[in-house]
Amino acid sequence: MKRFLMTVLCGVALLWTAQASAQEAKKIKTLFVTGEDVGVHKWNETTPALRKLLEASGKFQVVVCEDTHILESKDALKGYDLLILNYFNTTQPTLSQAAKDNMVEFVKGGKGFVPFHLSSAAFKEWDEFHKMVGRYWVMGKSGHGDRGKFKVQIADKDNPITKGLKDFEADDELYAKLLGEEKIHVLVQAESDFSKKTEPLAFILEYGKGRVYHHAFGHDVAAVEKPPEVGKLFVRGAEWAATGKVTE
Repeated sequence: MKRFLMTVLCGVALLWTAQASAQEAKKIKTLFVTGEDVGVHKWNETTPALRKLLEASGKFQVVVCEDTHILESKDALKGYDLLILNYFNTTQPTLSQAAKDNMVEFVKGGKGFVPFHLSSAAFKEWDEFHKMVGRYWVMGKSGHGDRGKFKVQIADKDNPITKGLKDFEADDELYAKLLGEEKIHVLVQAESDFSKKTEPLAFILEYGKGRVYHHAFGHDVAAVEKPPEVGKLFVRGAEWAATGKVTE
């Protein structure tokens, strides 16, 4: 009887392990590259907050890397569905040509990419990156007013990333005067006192066979976590970039 019970228990354990492994296999394999930014942007605080949002959804398996050299390995990138960038090289050199080529191949080949907040300012000499992010920050030209509260407008209420969301109030930096002429689809926007224009704060675009969700929110952890609409946009946008759909 004891042997029979042990056999049953082991069988149940193996079944549970197999099911757990199958569930993990279905998750969106995400490489989150971070490690540097301007001093006021605490990447070592916002990155864990963003990772928590993704993993709490139950849809993502996230690996964080604080070294952009990982992009130099084509084999390392093969296992991922999504690349997220929370990085601006203030003191570090730009990417090597191999890393640039691999990143282009990764996204153009059909994978997802999410540039977060000031990441669009990274690699300022790399024109192809500017096309990939859709709109990009240029020091001395782009900017924002004082961090504070502002009304966010849902520009496309029918898109699966924004579906069910209503206009809301954010407390953040309202990025303005980003450059770029790529065709983008604006999801949310806000009226900027700095530029006196309506500025896109979350938008999507296609890059080759890949998809890009650009998330301009996120000065700090408070701006990442509140209001909840910002976090929903990030998680939904990341899922769309990786899979082309939103399952929420």
